[in-house]
Amino acid sequence: MRILVAEDERVLADLVAEGLRGQAMAVDVAYDGAAAMECLAVNTYDVLVLDRDLPRRHGDEICRELVQREDPVRILMLTASGAVHDRVTGLNLGADDYLAKPFAFDELVARIHALARRAGPPLPPVLEYAGITLDTARRQAFREGRYLALSRKEYGVLEVLMRARGATVSAEELLERAWDEHTDPFTTVVKVTMSKLRAKLGQPPVIITVPGSGYRL
Repeated sequence: MRILVAEDERVLADLVAEGLRGQAMAVDVAYDGAAAMECLAVNTYDVLVLDRDLPRRHGDEICRELVQREDPVRILMLTASGAVHDRVTGLNLGADDYLAKPFAFDELVARIHALARRAGPPLPPVLEYAGITLDTARRQAFREGRYLALSRKEYGVLEVLMRARGATVSAEELLERAWDEHTDPFTTVVKVTMSKLRAKLGQPPVIITVPGSGYRL
């Protein structure tokens, strides 16, 4: 899952981003509206956590533009006001959900997961494929009943492959879905993570390298 956090309170933005990364999400951060639109122009996100009162470009304007151009990103709008009329205004602009500050981090995570499920075809909370079970709610992975102690990135890569259900996933797509925009596209991080993941999955090998194309289960 890839998330964009657009929030001008830098301490809050960085805390939210770090917390979401701890939930095995790939997170980018924009501290103003113009930067957020630049990120949205070059990256594909599942969910946009959008502060309504952003400088340079207001959150309302961003929300309206994304809806008009039919961008598939789901929008979770944040605001310091919890008044009913403010929530109604935000939702009428096209936001998918609304959360007033201050908020509980666990609630933010739950709302992001709910929006991400709506962003694509419905998927069960427990994914099963090729003898692997992935509990997305608890972020736990098993192979033939054996618990897999995966790092956040190993789990993220495995989830992308699981959701592909046997289709080939390119290294570029894995980089897009499991890492953030600051990752060097020429890095070997995908190969290194894939090697560690394969070792933890054990024998017989379950991840297949498709020469020139990518990886699949």
